[in-house]
Amino acid sequence: MRSPVRWFLVMAVLLAAGTAPARAATSILEPGEDTDLAALGWEWPVQQFRLVRGFVAPAHAYGPGHRGIDLSPASARVLAPADGIVAFAGSVAGRGIVTIDHGSGLVTTLEPVTPVVTAGTLVRRGDEVAALAAGGHAEAGAVHFGVRRHGDYINPQLLLGGVPRAVLLPCC
Repeated sequence: MRSPVRWFLVMAVLLAAGTAPARAATSILEPGEDTDLAALGWEWPVQQFRLVRGFVAPAHAYGPGHRGIDLSPASARVLAPADGIVAFAGSVAGRGIVTIDHGSGLVTTLEPVTPVVTAGTLVRRGDEVAALAAGGHAEAGAVHFGVRRHGDYINPQLLLGGVPRAVLLPCC
């Protein structure tokens, strides 16, 4: 059982990091587990993108929130963020979805997409798994990138080390 002091410290860390307290977010901070998820070497599932909508943890398992991040990419290619096995590639409620099981309880979902892989395919980080499609709840032209750890949604940016640094380009 968690002590009230430990719970308070976990919530304080989550709030300071900009993550609302939720059951999903606290599961990554259990004793004995690797809490430096960014060290796993995941990559962004799209290249040259704009972060359209960030992760918003729900107050409880069925509460409102945004259980992933939406990215507006410069190209239609959608890549595997880490090594894994495609658990699902197909259509759900009229939109294409690719789900990758990365092991250790980590599962990625990418949507709306047109899969270029099939269930059971072994993928490596950076392999193309789909092309961006229309539909779903993400802004038009954006891909939704969700990650679950042991069944609970977590902020994908925990695995990526945050948002890449902006690079100013010369104009004119």
